[in-house]
Amino acid sequence: MDDLGPQETAVLDIIKENPFAGQQEIATLLGLARSTVAAHIVQLMQKGYILGRGYVMPAGSRAVCIGGAVLDRKYRARQPLVFETSNPVDGVRSLGGVARNVAENLALLGADVSFVSIVGEDEAGRAILKHMRERGIDVSQVITSTERPTAEYAAILDPHGELVLGIADMSIFDLFAPHHLDRAWPHLAAATWVFCDCNVPAETLSALIAKRRGARFKLAIDAVSTPKAVRLPQDLAGIDLLFMNIDEANTILKRSGAETIDDARDAALKLQAAGAREAVVTMGARGIAVAGTDGARTFPAVHARPVDITGAGDAMIAGTLHSILSGEDIYAAARTGALLGTLTTESAASVHTELSERFLQAHMHRLAG
Repeated sequence: MDDLGPQETAVLDIIKENPFAGQQEIATLLGLARSTVAAHIVQLMQKGYILGRGYVMPAGSRAVCIGGAVLDRKYRARQPLVFETSNPVDGVRSLGGVARNVAENLALLGADVSFVSIVGEDEAGRAILKHMRERGIDVSQVITSTERPTAEYAAILDPHGELVLGIADMSIFDLFAPHHLDRAWPHLAAATWVFCDCNVPAETLSALIAKRRGARFKLAIDAVSTPKAVRLPQDLAGIDLLFMNIDEANTILKRSGAETIDDARDAALKLQAAGAREAVVTMGARGIAVAGTDGARTFPAVHARPVDITGAGDAMIAGTLHSILSGEDIYAAARTGALLGTLTTESAASVHTELSERFLQAHMHRLAG
C-alpha cells in the first residue's frame, strides 16, 4: 500500500474493521473533518481499495476482462467445400468474443471475474448476460445499447474443423468509448489483472494503457486479429503482457518473418523492446515463444486431436492468466495456457464444457518433456 498516505491508510483500516462505519464516525475516530474523510474515501475507490458506497472490499485476487461479447455461428462442412455454390453444413449457435471467452474460461477455473463490454438491447445481448451470470461472472458493468445490435461472428469450417472463412459484424464496439472506462473504474482499479482485447477502439485502448500507468493492476492485451492489432499504440509501455500470433506481431512491428519458432522468439523480444513487459507469440502447431524478465524461450505445441479450433487462442490466454494469478511465472503459465488451448481444440465448444481446475490438472501430464 505504498500509494496510500497516512490518513488514507487510517481510514482504510477502520473500514476493514467495520465496513458499515459512516463517514462522520470515521471522522470522529480520527479527529478529521467529515469532508476530509469523504475525500479520502473517493481516493480509496479510485485506487481500487474499496468498491462503491457500501465500502465493499475487493477480493484478494480478481480479474477484469474488457472487450468482445459476440453471438457465434459456426457452420462445419460435411464434405470438402466448393466455392460459388451451396454447401451442406452442420450449424451451431454459441457465445463468443475473445474477452467473453477468456472471462468464462477464468470463471470455470475458479477465478473471481468481472466483465466489461457492450451488447445490444436484443435477444442475443440478453442471452450473453444471462449465461455469464450463471457462470458467476459479474456483468454489472456491461453497457446495453439501443443504437446497434449485439456483435455477431460466423465461422465457416472445413470437414476437419479448420477455419476457411470468418465474417463479423462488430460495429457495436465502436461505441465503447474511453469514458466507459471511467464508469467501470472502481472495478478495474481493484483488479489484480485487467485483460482487454483489441475489439475496442484505438482511443479506448490508449486510454486504458495510460490509466494503467497510475494504477495497481497489471494489464494484458490480445491483438485479436491482424487488422485490429494496428489499434495498439506504437509505444507499448504500460502493457504488462501482450498476446499475439506471429502474423499480428509482424504487422505491428512492420517486419517480415520466417516460418520458424525462432522467428516467433525474435518477434517476442522486439515486442518487449517496443515497451511490453512480457510477450507471448504463438505459431500454432509450431509452438509458442515467451519473452519474460529472464529472456525469451520457446516451447513446442502440445500434441492435439483437434475437433474445432474456435476459442483455442482465448483458452490459451485464460490458462496463462489463471496460472499467473496462482503464482506461476510467465514461462510456466504460458505452457499451461498452451495446454488449455489444445484441450479446447479437442472440444466442439469454444469454451470446453468440462473445464475446471481439476480437469486442467488431470491433463498436466501432457506437458511432460
